Amino acid sequence: MLLSDLVATSAAVAATRSRKAKVAALAELLSRVTPDVDAADTLPYGEPAEIEIVVSYLGGALLQRRTGLGYRGLSSLPEPAAEPELTVREVHEAFEHLAGLEGKGSQAARATAVVELFGRATATEQPWLRGLVTGEVRQGALDSLVQEALAQASGVPLTALRRAAMLAGATVAVARAAVTGGEAALAEVGLEVLRPVLPMLASTSPSVGEALTKAAGKAGGPVAVDTKLDGIRVQVHRHGEEVVVATRSLEVITERLPEVVEIVRALPATSLVLDGEVLALDDTTGRPRPFQETASRTAMSEGVVVTPYFFDVLHLDGTDLLDSPAHERLDLLEQLVPERHRVARVVTDDAAEAERFLTEVVAAGHEGVVVKQLAAPYAAGRRGSAWVKVKPVHTLDLVVVAVERGSGRRRGWLSNIHLAARDPDSPTGFTMLGKTFKGMTDEMLAWQTQRFTELAVEERAEGQRGDDGDWVVRVRPEQVVEIAIDGVQRSTRYPGGVALRFARVVRYRDDKSPDEADTLATVQSLLT
Repeated sequence: MLLSDLVATSAAVAATRSRKAKVAALAELLSRVTPDVDAADTLPYGEPAEIEIVVSYLGGALLQRRTGLGYRGLSSLPEPAAEPELTVREVHEAFEHLAGLEGKGSQAARATAVVELFGRATATEQPWLRGLVTGEVRQGALDSLVQEALAQASGVPLTALRRAAMLAGATVAVARAAVTGGEAALAEVGLEVLRPVLPMLASTSPSVGEALTKAAGKAGGPVAVDTKLDGIRVQVHRHGEEVVVATRSLEVITERLPEVVEIVRALPATSLVLDGEVLALDDTTGRPRPFQETASRTAMSEGVVVTPYFFDVLHLDGTDLLDSPAHERLDLLEQLVPERHRVARVVTDDAAEAERFLTEVVAAGHEGVVVKQLAAPYAAGRRGSAWVKVKPVHTLDLVVVAVERGSGRRRGWLSNIHLAARDPDSPTGFTMLGKTFKGMTDEMLAWQTQRFTELAVEERAEGQRGDDGDWVVRVRPEQVVEIAIDGVQRSTRYPGGVALRFARVVRYRDDKSPDEADTLATVQSLLT
């Protein structure tokens, strides 16, 4: 497939706000992917099929984790080609070559490879390729839309495709199975011990009473009220003596957490998959240490000790438990994991008892509670009413899309951050809600100055000023930040029609990707 076909489809998707039209355009392109290159026996081991490359690119991402390229390396491009000739496979191979460059002479070799690749791209393809590298493909095609389109193009039920993608960890991972084997092939994708799956997620409620009603559903009855820890979500797999520890974004961090590996190896099982959190505790009081200490520890193999607390079991000794009701999974968890490594919980249908438990949890230094339906299966990768989180202070996970250069005492730092929610109807995929510098310590300012300098893609031209007189730097929408708010209000200033009230920074969330940020619809639902 020519890259020009994909770029044209991307432009068509960006030009419409209709979800149906976006999906139709994506599906039409996916249906034209050359079938013979999708067959597993025509490709070398490990080589992606064309369908996998196209699905990845439509989602705005390269298959390579790193290429050594950034915005500055692509600021000056060669003269574009007159006619389209690049194929998507040639583009993939070029980036694969770039990803493999290292050592002495790699910088010059990378510059040469960039000229060769972009010199073969047309004037329309060049900016699109640059956006693909920098994470700036602005078309509003989120993974959920690509899944719908792939289901249409391959003729498989969307529910089957979504389930397979969740269990495989990505839509790209099941694209070939969908187009070559259909629903039967997708049904063969199951939970595989040592291969992390996307975690089940919780929706939000402002009060324990509402959370109990929402989680219990029409049937009513008791629910589990779990402590919501202020830690890092982990999924731990074990097969024999082999252990894999992964974050919620499926990054494998096993080597960084030897204390967790040791604890899981001691459990009375041969194979298992556990869901939980790790956090650093104060040696004297036993209370949680600041979140940033836990986050820093999970980014390196030394520092403060972290303790795992598990709240679910997805597999045990050859039996998959995803479809088992929660009460059965929790019974098995109690038999498997000692109490000192289980999340504290109560099971109740009494709102007053749940409220008392929430008060105790917050007094102990934790975030809040998660109310869970006892009949619900484990919905990998999904956010619904079966799990409902409650925090005394309402927070949102938003994405930083720009930052302003500080003035006065903050001169020399990148200070005021522009906050956006996920919005599948926006051409950029995000809608701005406001900005803040409240809650930032000097350490945080120093950190974010370095971080956003790395993510910078554009600074406003001389003479254009931010609202407070600071220069505005647009950044790649990659950094998630947790924001505490007093509420939201209607506003004509921002395109989503809402603005944040008294927003202040709680912490940066390196454990979350932009795809996990809160949506504009979630923020709008908070209007009173």
